[in-house]
Amino acid sequence: MRVADGDTVTILDSTNTQHRIRLQGIDAPESHQAFGMQSKQSLSQLIFDKDVTVEYEKTDRYGRIVGKIILDGTDIDLEQIKAGMAWHYKDYEDEQTPADRDLYARAEDEARNARRGLWVDANPIEPSEYRRDERERKGR
Repeated sequence: MRVADGDTVTILDSTNTQHRIRLQGIDAPESHQAFGMQSKQSLSQLIFDKDVTVEYEKTDRYGRIVGKIILDGTDIDLEQIKAGMAWHYKDYEDEQTPADRDLYARAEDEARNARRGLWVDANPIEPSEYRRDERERKGR
């Protein structure tokens, strides 16, 4: 297993085939962004070298499986939000079940109110906004 960042991993299945997984429902800080490395380390500590299950229904435009990683009945995507290591990715919340959408939104509010992880910053920049700003800077 390789953890690319706080919301993307590469896993091997039982036939040793690699699958790139984009965690559904969350958006973690980019590597060069505040809390990017902590988010990656958090995900790594949760799942590295462990047998996980991936629940998914789609792939994204980059060919990654977009899914929920489950470890011993625990939703790892949700754990990243609870730890303050990712946002609830509201741009794609319609792809979540209503129950997950509610759980993820409440977990983000809870982490924010407790000032956990990235929420220690007064105004953390959402990764989607950070990526947009990066594209604009490079386009100039």
